[in-house]
Amino acid sequence: MKQSKEKYTQIIEPSLKLARMRKSNNITINHFFMDPKYLNLGAGKYYMIKTYGCQGNLADSEKLAGILENMGFTKTDNELKADFVLFNTCAIRENAEDRVYGELGRFSKFKKRKNDMLIGLCGCMPQEEKTIANLKERFPQVDIIFGTHNITSLPAYLYDALKEGKKIINVLSVEGDLFEDVPVVRDHSKKAWVNIMYGCDEFCTYCIVPYTRGKERSRRPEDIIKEVEDLANNGYVEVTLLGQNVNAYGKDFIDIKYTFADLLKALHLTAIKRIRYTTSHPRDLDDATIEAMALGGNIMPHLHLPVQSGSNEVLKRMNRKYTKEEYLDKINKLKKAIPDISFTTDIIVAFPGETEEQFQETLALVNEVGYDGAFTFIYSPREGTPASKYPNDLTLEMKHERLNRLNEVVNANALRGHQKYENQIVEVLVDGFSKSNQNILTGYTKHNMLVNFENNTNQQCQIGDLVNVKVTKAYSWHLFGEVINSN
Repeated sequence: MKQSKEKYTQIIEPSLKLARMRKSNNITINHFFMDPKYLNLGAGKYYMIKTYGCQGNLADSEKLAGILENMGFTKTDNELKADFVLFNTCAIRENAEDRVYGELGRFSKFKKRKNDMLIGLCGCMPQEEKTIANLKERFPQVDIIFGTHNITSLPAYLYDALKEGKKIINVLSVEGDLFEDVPVVRDHSKKAWVNIMYGCDEFCTYCIVPYTRGKERSRRPEDIIKEVEDLANNGYVEVTLLGQNVNAYGKDFIDIKYTFADLLKALHLTAIKRIRYTTSHPRDLDDATIEAMALGGNIMPHLHLPVQSGSNEVLKRMNRKYTKEEYLDKINKLKKAIPDISFTTDIIVAFPGETEEQFQETLALVNEVGYDGAFTFIYSPREGTPASKYPNDLTLEMKHERLNRLNEVVNANALRGHQKYENQIVEVLVDGFSKSNQNILTGYTKHNMLVNFENNTNQQCQIGDLVNVKVTKAYSWHLFGEVINSN
């Protein structure tokens, strides 16, 4: 391979031939086609993808792996064996970025020992201008940098890096087109991520996602339904529909009227056994979606509905576009329509200007809803967002103290919610073995509760099996039980 040049190059050569295009709203939908000159570029070479962040990043990494394997690369878990290491990054919080920089420093040392190793960085971090400047200054060992909108152009970038020794930065400032039929190497043999849309139009004042992922773009329903049907035909048991705000699905269509509720109803008729979705924005959760969820069957009785705060004043500063009362009204509608529904949420503490009284409102809301779990965070300012300029006079000690108090309330509610399952039989989708004990199996209930369980029966449990488990003990973050004979 030629030596990498010090200067980065903007790639303008297209990596794909467009086999077919069609218009949906203002977006061109392309069907992925690999130029033949890229097909054996990775023959005899090994790749590794290190993924940070949300389910959307995990789904992107599965596509990136599919593209690389179509080019002839082989996956490896051996860091020293990898010829191409790709970091798929997250920008939602500063500590996520710090972890990436730490890993880049470590792999830069590997590259000194293996100078033909290529290092790439993609995902949300490159969409921030400061990241590009930082990488150029601190990590010139990074060979390929691209953003969230052009992952399908990876073959062209690798071609120029491998054949021409070029170093590449190509970060699109506007959204790219949607691509269907991108090859995928899925991390799980029975559970799959299925993107239904990309981007976000909400512009919460604390959130960098609209700037890194772009505006909302919905996939066509027929493409989503086909993907789910194909997954069911290939033995997959569960799909999770992905979007930054799945409740906004279809709002950007101009040629058809088709909502997220319509999509749920259509997927309800497919052969897939379990359907989940994330993430929902409370403002866009409508009665039609609640009615679709109430159909039951393969639509799981669990909803992750981020509230972020229980204070109307804080919600307004966050630009969440709903009040606490409106949020609770939707929770109550869901409980009435689906009596056994399980709720989880996201909550930010110590948002700029949050008073003790406003924090107490959040604690009161947690108790009223009775969440079965929550992802809780101390507010992390992100450069470029409006909230990063808000004054914040809370000390670090006060922030951690509030987070600890919140977690105590969340854990107590989760434990109470889980205890009702003791001595009950629940259906569990087998996920594998516990990391701490290979004699203990693990999986999830319909309500998305983690279950660790023993199998003392004569029936075998395979990954992807749906088995009946009797719960013998409940904890805040999981249930414990034992398999019972299905007959």
